[in-house]
Amino acid sequence: MSQTSVLYDAPGPRAVRRARIGTVVAILVFLALATLVVLRLADRGQFDAELWNPWINPSDDTFSQVWTLVRRGLVATLVAAALSIALSLAVGVLLGVARMMLGRGWRVPVVAWIELFRGLPVVVTIVFVWRAMVEIGIDVGPLPGEPALWYLVIGLTLYNSVIIAEILRAGVSSLPSGQREAALAVGLTNGQAMRTILLPQAFRVMLPALISQLVVVLKDTSLVAVIGLGYLELLSRGRQISQNLDNPIQTLLIIGAIYIVINYGLSKLAEYVERRMGRASGSSAQAGSAVGGA
Repeated sequence: MSQTSVLYDAPGPRAVRRARIGTVVAILVFLALATLVVLRLADRGQFDAELWNPWINPSDDTFSQVWTLVRRGLVATLVAAALSIALSLAVGVLLGVARMMLGRGWRVPVVAWIELFRGLPVVVTIVFVWRAMVEIGIDVGPLPGEPALWYLVIGLTLYNSVIIAEILRAGVSSLPSGQREAALAVGLTNGQAMRTILLPQAFRVMLPALISQLVVVLKDTSLVAVIGLGYLELLSRGRQISQNLDNPIQTLLIIGAIYIVINYGLSKLAEYVERRMGRASGSSAQAGSAVGGA
């Protein structure tokens, strides 16, 4: 007996055949375009050894210098991403809890703040923070690191904290309402119920989404290279290298591959955590059923 989904009917033989033909055509078109690009690059000498040797040939005079700059840029990227996600978590939790617990009058400015920075492009937020802090004269000199690092971190924090606040609110909203009611029934206050019962479970629910947000933060650190803020993270180092060696295509390909490897690892980490949490939840549910049946 054929099984059908509750959301859609299973495709018939003709629909399956059309889908396969479309897939083959799309693959052939992609391969044709990729071949055309490779041939054009080869005609322009982009596969010549002197353009690739600084990246792949350890005997090249500039090989060690290139990878030293890449290492420094990667460290700068990871530092900015780590600071941004730590501050975003702290501020995002405060915003999320405030939106859920404050009264209507006090909640309005919190909601306005969240909607403002959620609607702004992150690059606009970073530029605004940079120019505003410079014009107002806010001194970030006492903080460790260069000022450009903190302009980037604050801009990313303003954007990502509101995203985390919404993730947190969604995590709490997904919990059964009876948990809060039971906590209040045993004498806990709203704050105690939120802190000791709801938030721990919400963090567990939203952990995969938070890890996925790491990928967004990591990629957004590269915006300083476009803005020209002066913080030499990975993409800025790549641009510096390409200007000195006159090989922008090769440099961008290598830098892009590094970003892909890191982001792919973070994505797989999110999938692994989600699977582990799913198995843990399933085991807990089975244990509860066994206890109830006994």
